[in-house]
Amino acid sequence: MPRHLLGLQHWETRHIEEVMERSFFFSRFRERKLDNLRGRLVAALFFEPSTRTKFSFEVAARWLSADFYNFPVELSSVVKGETLLDTIQTLKSMGLNALIIRHSHSGLLEWLKDRVDISLINAGDGAHEHPTQALLDLFTIKNNFTSLQDLQVVMVGDIKYSRVVRSSIKGLLEMGARVKLVGPPTLLPESFREKGVEISWDLEGALPEADVVYLLRLQKERQQNGLLPSLKEYTRLYGLTENRLSLLKSGSMVMHPGPMNVGVEITSKALEKLDGDPPPGITVSIQRQVESGIIVRAALLDFLMRGDR
Repeated sequence: MPRHLLGLQHWETRHIEEVMERSFFFSRFRERKLDNLRGRLVAALFFEPSTRTKFSFEVAARWLSADFYNFPVELSSVVKGETLLDTIQTLKSMGLNALIIRHSHSGLLEWLKDRVDISLINAGDGAHEHPTQALLDLFTIKNNFTSLQDLQVVMVGDIKYSRVVRSSIKGLLEMGARVKLVGPPTLLPESFREKGVEISWDLEGALPEADVVYLLRLQKERQQNGLLPSLKEYTRLYGLTENRLSLLKSGSMVMHPGPMNVGVEITSKALEKLDGDPPPGITVSIQRQVESGIIVRAALLDFLMRGDR
């Protein structure tokens, strides 16, 4: 049984399936307080901004009756020069069982895992991975289609800098889905073909065959290298517009990891239509992903700290 979730690249298919199965089980008890992790201490240490991930971990931990501590980095001794390892060792001496970390340095948790005696959960490390987002997306898709086998998943946007993509590719392929990545050539490296996925620069050609259209957040904070002529040009070529909604087939699903840049990844008119009067047979799962986040992260905490029990 794995002790950490550093990234889905480290996990076998059976581990992903176990979290899915446990998530479906927990979803039946969403209105009840559970005591699975009573007496356990879980902490979050976020060096980058987060709302959905951090808050859903807190709700998930408290749902399972764990004690949860949101460690305020800006008020800690880290700003005085204390090393991250010193900080974690201090938390461990206070009885910490699991630590959720978000950091700008890719691979940081890989370095930490041999130096601390607690479960580590990657909540996003640089442009490397975001495995819990991938797990909750898998759960959302599986909940809608029952199985991911042979589903065509089209992920659109900033592939180059997306840690969601790097985790999702592994999970989707392991569960039997087919993946196509679509985006501007400057944000879609050819090297992604080596991961067993298709790549394309033609969004309108990819939409009609998609069972799942996954819109990636364009990370404006990472767009400082002149890789896009303008946001307006990006939306014209790769945004989900009202006209492009007509290309989606009945039974398909639209997803987005959030937070959404309305007017960039999706136009306001398209979003308004999806919220109010979506095309026949089209499912919008953006809000459902938020709800799935609590269930899946609870299942993950339970899996890492309780194993087969």
